[in-house]
Amino acid sequence: MKEDLVTLTIDDQEIKVEKGTTILQAARQAGIDIPTLCFLKDINEVGDCRMCIVEVEGRRGFATSCIQKVEEGMVIHTNTPNVMEARHVILDLIISNHAKDCLTCTRSGNCELQALATKFNISKVEFEGQRAEHQIDDLSPSIVRDFNKCILCRRCVAACKKVQKIGAIDCINRGFDSCISTVGDHSLNDVNCTFCGQCIEACPTGALHEKETIDEVWVKLKDPDTCVIVQTAPAVRVALGEEFSMPIGENVTGKMVTALKRLGFDKVFDTNTGADFTIMEEANEFIERFTNNEHLPMITSCSPRMGQIH
Repeated sequence: MKEDLVTLTIDDQEIKVEKGTTILQAARQAGIDIPTLCFLKDINEVGDCRMCIVEVEGRRGFATSCIQKVEEGMVIHTNTPNVMEARHVILDLIISNHAKDCLTCTRSGNCELQALATKFNISKVEFEGQRAEHQIDDLSPSIVRDFNKCILCRRCVAACKKVQKIGAIDCINRGFDSCISTVGDHSLNDVNCTFCGQCIEACPTGALHEKETIDEVWVKLKDPDTCVIVQTAPAVRVALGEEFSMPIGENVTGKMVTALKRLGFDKVFDTNTGADFTIMEEANEFIERFTNNEHLPMITSCSPRMGQIH
């Protein structure tokens, strides 16, 4: 067992980790923060954004910590003046080609790029120049693509390919014209996108977001002559609790219904019956596929979001 451990030093802290561990993983195990943008554990580990660079004693240049494996005796520095300055420049370059409507962006306050800009105290863009301009794609029934806010991290591409096994999007064009799009640069509405929303979950900025009708709902809620009904998906009763820092798995159905009623909804219904029917159909299909030795992925949709069964 000891032969599988590697001893290294990160920021003057000696640690032991398993052989094959990346510098980023080792640092996180030691409680040392290294910023990332493109990194998505087990899904997108490509080192494209370079925000996770560190210095390794005895080596020229910087090491990309999310892909660089640890070695015996390594001495690593994560916050030297050179590293911090390089990260600042990298972040400045990313922001220079990014839309500046942060206050009205759907991800304002929940944006990884915005959080890093605050952390690195970037109050103005040093590198002004030409910006790429992309047309917003809002033709699909559920997803809006605004690649004026894309940072080319490719997390959405990895989620679509590796998690959902769809591959509806990828990086197209080259150089300054590179962007994440579909084959032929068509709308998501015109390709093999299943509108599962996993790309939105993976996106660190507002380049991908759900199409919403909140303003219309508020208008209806204020109309005394309109009976407004809301129907929730089964998973929401647990996900909502996690959003408010409640224990994982806690059922907040009562709180959710009370909140919706206080907002002004006249009736609150649950999608339990529809979900039950879907589960029964999926179970039968799963048994049939297993019996016929078919190992293709199953796409399920008992609510607006979709999952996958392998």
